[in-house]
Amino acid sequence: MVETSLESKTAVVTGASAGIGAATCHEFAAAGANVVLAARSEDKLDAIADDLEDEQGVETLVVPTNVREEEAVDALIEETIDAFGGIDVLVNNAGLSRGSDVESMSTEDYETMQETNVDGLFYATRAAIPHVRERTGHIVFVGSFAGQYPRSFNPVYAATKWWTRGFAKSIAAQVGDDGVGVTVVNPAEVRSEFEAADGKTFAEHFEEGEVSEPAEVAEAIRFAASREGSSISEIDVNRRDKFADGF
Repeated sequence: MVETSLESKTAVVTGASAGIGAATCHEFAAAGANVVLAARSEDKLDAIADDLEDEQGVETLVVPTNVREEEAVDALIEETIDAFGGIDVLVNNAGLSRGSDVESMSTEDYETMQETNVDGLFYATRAAIPHVRERTGHIVFVGSFAGQYPRSFNPVYAATKWWTRGFAKSIAAQVGDDGVGVTVVNPAEVRSEFEAADGKTFAEHFEEGEVSEPAEVAEAIRFAASREGSSISEIDVNRRDKFADGF
C-alpha cells in the first residue's frame, strides 16, 4: 500500500474548532497540507489557524460554517476553490449528540442531530465530490462505534452514524471508478468536548489514558487520506478493553 505526500495538498475539515476536528487540522498541517477550517466558532478557528501557520508554516483558510445550512456549506467549498484552486481531502467530521431517550426527546433535539449529522454531511460531500474527483483525492467520514452496534441509550445519534457508514460506502461505490478514496473512521469514546448521553463531555467522564485521545483519531484520518491508488474502507479506533465486557 503506497503512501502519498500531503505536502501542499488542500484539506477541508468540518467541525474543526475542537476535539477530533482540531486535532485533524494539526495532523494535516504537520504533514505539510494547507488546511481549511470550518465550524461555527470563528474565534476558535482563528486561534487554531494561527497556531498552524506559526508552527508548521502552512497556509490556512477559516470559513465560519454551520453545516446545517446548505448555502453555508456551498460557500465553504467555493471559498476553498477560490483560495487554493482545488480540494484534495474532505474530512466530514462535524457532528453532535442531543438527548438520549426517544420517548422524551424533543423534536428540536431530533432535528438538530439529523440536520447536523446527516444533512450537513450530505451537503459537504455533494459540493466537494467534483473537486476531489479532479485531484483523485479522498473523502473521510468520521463515523462512530455507535454506528456499528446497537445503542439503547442513544438510538437517534447511533442511527445517524449508521447512516454515515451506509452513505460513505455507497459513495465509494459511485466514485471509486473515478479514483476517489473513501474511508470511514469509527472512534469509540474519545476524551474531548463531545457530549455523552448524560450531557457531560467525554473529557469530564474520562481521565487521560482511559480512552482514546483526539490526536489518535486524527492520525487514523491522516493515514487514510495519504493512501495512493488504494482506499481503506474503515478504521476502528477503540480503547484496548472495549470488547472485554461485551456490549
